[in-house]
Amino acid sequence: MDRLIRGVERVSDWMAAAAAVILGLVTALILVEILLWNALEKTTLVSDEYSAYGLAAMIFLACGYCLKEKGHIRITLILGFLPRRVAAVVTSLSAAATTAFMGYLWWYLLLMVRSSYRYGSTSGTLTNTPLWIPQALMLVGATAFLVQLGATTLKTVRAIRTGEEVV
Repeated sequence: MDRLIRGVERVSDWMAAAAAVILGLVTALILVEILLWNALEKTTLVSDEYSAYGLAAMIFLACGYCLKEKGHIRITLILGFLPRRVAAVVTSLSAAATTAFMGYLWWYLLLMVRSSYRYGSTSGTLTNTPLWIPQALMLVGATAFLVQLGATTLKTVRAIRTGEEVV
C-alpha cells in the first residue's frame, strides 16, 4: 500500500509541475500582450481566452499536490482537541466523503468532455478552440485529484488501525 501511495503522490508532483509550466506560459502570454499593446497598439486576440483556459488547467492540475501537502482548508483546531484515534476516524470519514463527491464531479466532467468532443463544440471566439482540449486538461487534473483523495483516504484508514498521527 505504501508503494501505491508513493506512486500517487509522485503523480501529484508531476501534475503540480505541469501547472507550474502552464503558469509560466500564461505569464509569457500576458507579457507579450502587454508589450504588443504598449509598443505597437496591437493585440494577440487570444490572451484573455487562453489565460482563462490556463487558469482552469492550473487549478485542477494542482489540486492533488495541494492535498498531498495539506494545503486545503482543514479544521485542525477541532482535530487537535480530539483523541488521536477519533481524529483519524473523523478525518477518514471526511476524506471518504470528499472522494465520493469528487468521483461524482469527475464523472460529470468526463461526460462534458465526451459531449464537447462528440459534437465538435468550439469556443465562441475568433480562435474557435475545440472545447474538449481545455476540458481534457481539467479532467486530467480532476483524475489526479480523485486518485490523491483515494490515497489520502487509505492513509487515514491506516492511521486508525495503527494509531498513527492523522495525515
